[in-house]
Amino acid sequence: MGSSGDVHPFIGLGVALAARGHRVRLIVNEYFKDLVRRVGLEYIEFSTAEDFMELADHPALWHPRRAFFYIAQHGILKWMRRQYEIIRENQIPGDTVVVASCLGFGARIAQEHLGIPLISAHLQPFVLWSSYSTPRHSTIPFMHFLPRHLKDAFFWTGEKFVIDPFVCPKTNAFRRELGLPPMKRAFGRWIHSPLATLCLFPEWYADCQPDWPRNTYTTGFPLWDERNVTALPPQLNDFLNHQEPPIVFTPGSAVLHGQDFFRAAVEATQRLGKSAILLTRFPEQLPRSLPDTIRHFDYIPFSQVLPRAAALVHHGGIGSTAQAMAAGIPQLMMPMAHDQPDNAYRVKKMHIGDWLLPRHFSGRRVAGKLSRLLNSPQIGQHCRKIQEHFRDADPMSQACDVIEKAIR
Repeated sequence: MGSSGDVHPFIGLGVALAARGHRVRLIVNEYFKDLVRRVGLEYIEFSTAEDFMELADHPALWHPRRAFFYIAQHGILKWMRRQYEIIRENQIPGDTVVVASCLGFGARIAQEHLGIPLISAHLQPFVLWSSYSTPRHSTIPFMHFLPRHLKDAFFWTGEKFVIDPFVCPKTNAFRRELGLPPMKRAFGRWIHSPLATLCLFPEWYADCQPDWPRNTYTTGFPLWDERNVTALPPQLNDFLNHQEPPIVFTPGSAVLHGQDFFRAAVEATQRLGKSAILLTRFPEQLPRSLPDTIRHFDYIPFSQVLPRAAALVHHGGIGSTAQAMAAGIPQLMMPMAHDQPDNAYRVKKMHIGDWLLPRHFSGRRVAGKLSRLLNSPQIGQHCRKIQEHFRDADPMSQACDVIEKAIR
């Protein structure tokens, strides 16, 4: 469930597990069917491509206050039963392990009802609530200033009076059908499998906190991005060879309403006198005509373009954030919702990037931020220092080790 940034890590993990001799079946939206089959994994349809587009086409998906409730209603709760049934129908008793994200309510219920081992896989630290190191959220920016006891009280109040009343009635109604007791504290506790919580990010990005779930393991950023699977656009090398390193812009793979983002991208690029690459599979968002120094491509694996780029401008998703860090280039974010504000905070704190809220994301302001990032020797030095963390990292092997160890 989710965008390319949500699905790619699970494909990469599946490929790594298959290389170790495991049979891997990926439950995923039809939108990713061809990709899953191209890498040699078994595909199980979770929902249709039309369902994916319907979910992505609503502006609430990226609204700072409405996004969670939209995802919960139209993603998590809507498909909870379907997810459970797929797992029940496809399990091999005694020989099945499920790895699922925090959106996988159906997988968590299958663990409790059917006894199928489940490993919770979290792509970003944002989903791990902590009163020690509190994730940043766009609607409650003051949280990290509070003492721990007030943070705990805030989490408890928000869960009891806002989150649980929204997600628990439908979830517990389904649980009641299965003879399971009601659950509570859905996102504070219940979504984390008691068997193991796999954090697909490194400790240098987010330290493991004392109040995180037991059996939590941090590995590293997956960085799987269709390299050597999806062909590069034939015009890409020619463009890169005849331009200075471009600025790469993308509002996210599932954004369908990015007209303002791309308009600002073009203006900022021209103000700076730079070249740029605009990435989106939905070109109707782009200005009608682009100058010769700016090119649009549907998709390019970041690992094959960012090492030749000057900077990445993006929405703040964890996958894009990690790829820019691995390439050793500065990044400018336009965080909207979900984990994006937290990632933006962490990047700025590490002195490898900056951010602008959507209402401030104009060509003039983007150009100003980029100018400072591109011309700062300190930013470049910090980017190269962070890049060193990736040189000998093998996060997929670590993640496979965690999964295999948890089920022995």
